[in-house]
Amino acid sequence: MISTLTMLRELSPPSDRRSLHESHSTVSVRHGSLWRRIFAFAGPAYMVSVGYMDPGNWATDIEGGSRFGYELLWVLLLSNVMALLLQTLAARMGIVGGEDLAQACRGMYGRGVRIVLWLLAELAIAACDLAEVIGTVIGLKLLFGLPSEWGILVTLFDTFLLLGLQRFGIRKIEAIIVTLVFTIGACFVIELFLAQPSWGDVFPHLLPTFSSTSPFIFSHLDALYIAVGIIGATVMPHNLYLHSALVQSRTIEKTTDGMKEACKMNLLDSFLALNAAFFVNAAILILAAAAFGANGIIVSSIEDAHRLLPQFLGASVAATLFAVALLCAGQSSTVTGTLAGQIVMEGFLSFRMRPWLRRLLTRMIAIVPAAAVILLVGDSGLMSLIVVSQVILGLQLPFAIIPLLQYTNDLRRMGDFVSSRWVRIAGWIIAGLITILNVVLITGAIRHWSENLIAAGRSPIGIQITLWPLLIVALGFLFWLVASPFIGRRREREVPEAASVDAIVGSLTEPSFRKIAVALEHSPDDAKALSHAAALARTHGAELVLIHVVDGVGAQWYGDQTRDEEERLDQAYIRQLTEKLRSTGLRVKGILRYGTPSVEIIAAIKAEQVDAIVLRAHGHGFIKDRVFGQTIDAIRHAVKIPVMAVR
Repeated sequence: MISTLTMLRELSPPSDRRSLHESHSTVSVRHGSLWRRIFAFAGPAYMVSVGYMDPGNWATDIEGGSRFGYELLWVLLLSNVMALLLQTLAARMGIVGGEDLAQACRGMYGRGVRIVLWLLAELAIAACDLAEVIGTVIGLKLLFGLPSEWGILVTLFDTFLLLGLQRFGIRKIEAIIVTLVFTIGACFVIELFLAQPSWGDVFPHLLPTFSSTSPFIFSHLDALYIAVGIIGATVMPHNLYLHSALVQSRTIEKTTDGMKEACKMNLLDSFLALNAAFFVNAAILILAAAAFGANGIIVSSIEDAHRLLPQFLGASVAATLFAVALLCAGQSSTVTGTLAGQIVMEGFLSFRMRPWLRRLLTRMIAIVPAAAVILLVGDSGLMSLIVVSQVILGLQLPFAIIPLLQYTNDLRRMGDFVSSRWVRIAGWIIAGLITILNVVLITGAIRHWSENLIAAGRSPIGIQITLWPLLIVALGFLFWLVASPFIGRRREREVPEAASVDAIVGSLTEPSFRKIAVALEHSPDDAKALSHAAALARTHGAELVLIHVVDGVGAQWYGDQTRDEEERLDQAYIRQLTEKLRSTGLRVKGILRYGTPSVEIIAAIKAEQVDAIVLRAHGHGFIKDRVFGQTIDAIRHAVKIPVMAVR
């Protein structure tokens, strides 16, 4: 039985379920010095913080500052406090629960619910990527005069930036991100020095105001629209998925003391990083208010802000610093957006897509609407598109917050680290506030659009019969998420408990293999695969099926009608090998096929009805796999039998 279980593990190796498995537990934090431990833990929150200062924030902050002055500063501060609480909970989930938010959702909810949550998360990542694309395009245009059409193409190539960076390890990526963050911060320190805002007017607006334009009393739809955009651009849903995975890159001790220290260190990391992001966002809004709002100018374009800054600040360097910071923001967000996309897909679907393909797909989803806007209405429509993307993020936010709260409030999952009462209350207040703001925004927008259609002599029935039902469905889904722990519909995590482990072991049976195939290449290395296949055949008394594919030019064109030298040598090789193995007492059958190896091996497996197959892995790198092909991947995805790879 033991040898059979060992063989089964080799034939069907378990896939790596760890979040960001390439970086999981790769950073040691076991240092004697307190400062060295703080430095070792520092990094994940700074990776997350770039999402709080991406080009989407610039759009909402610039418009909010130029239109409403300093009045929306309190919204930024509130967003930062909300972000600090939520990111701390996300980090605690990863440290204590050992799962990222996507994996947690997969364990807590049924298939239908988690598919909806996955689609919403993908929508949020696409909206975030849209802001990064537009920000990078504008930054390239401002710095180098590159036309927007060419800038779109450039952003397509930076999809592979992370692939290059990942080879250097997570700490190198963190160092690059921190450098970009401090570059952005330094640019705005200089900008504020040049702007000379009235600080006496700035600080009072860190608390909610009650003027006629303040969104605090929901009396101005435009202000509410910008406020929700600021919240969506600041507390970004994909950052909750990202942070819960990044903290698992540290090799912490899974003891109460070890996890307690990790939680404290990550709280410090989050506090410093998110306050740095708050400074950048506040600086953008204050700059817009001081330079534009104070002069009665409403700026609805990042390009207009860049063009007008030298005029109002009296220094040409202001425009250059603005463009440099914008480009840094777009590129840093590209890296973290890629990681978030990987986490969401792997966690929700337990499915891994090749990183380059995943990144290319996400970027294309963002590039298409940006390119369409440029072609149809020109660069003038990009600012509106970037603000819309941030509102989408705000609308999606409750669907990420509620699962996070339910997980971290669960005593069975968090144990001694379960959220305290005040944290639970604060978390649900945040979720409720964001939901209310979203409902008010959507209902106001529906009425506003309906009134505009009526004024234009058109019927608003199309908008109403579409958007009102969508709003009701979304609220119903939110209610289901909130109520699911209390109505007994929540699933347990997909982790075997002690009782189920006994049941699994008790139900183990000896596999019965009648035919075991081995794919041969007509090379000395065939001995490696053949030795394993022959051993299995002897153990199970099975017939050994030798499969070799003639894949030369003649075989590709003429199939089994080819009569070239390669075919003659391969025929002789299989015949001699079959006879020699039969002389050792094995039952052997030799098969020669013609064409593409992966296709023909799959066909042979099905035709011969073999029960398992042994293949030799070449260990090719990225380039060789694309030159010589990847036979094993193609076969294991096409057949339903154990596939054993021997290297």
